Amino acid sequence: MHPQSSDKKLVCKSFFDALEKCHADSWLYWTGGCNQIKHDLNMCLRQERLDRAAKNREDAKTRRAKAQAAWADLHRDD
Repeated sequence: MHPQSSDKKLVCKSFFDALEKCHADSWLYWTGGCNQIKHDLNMCLRQERLDRAAKNREDAKTRRAKAQAAWADLHRDD
């Protein structure tokens, strides 16, 4: 199971529901009828991960700039 599915804030919920419904039908499950739904779920989760990584990168830049400013201010006082 994907780690994103265990959070309280469930991303791509409609894709998880569709895949679960598809897997309930054993004929579709064993004949590859769920492959496109699985692919769509993976793409949704990938996009969510890329968005989260971009946000984290921007947050890290901000934190790094604050830290560098604090260090510069500390060395300026010497």
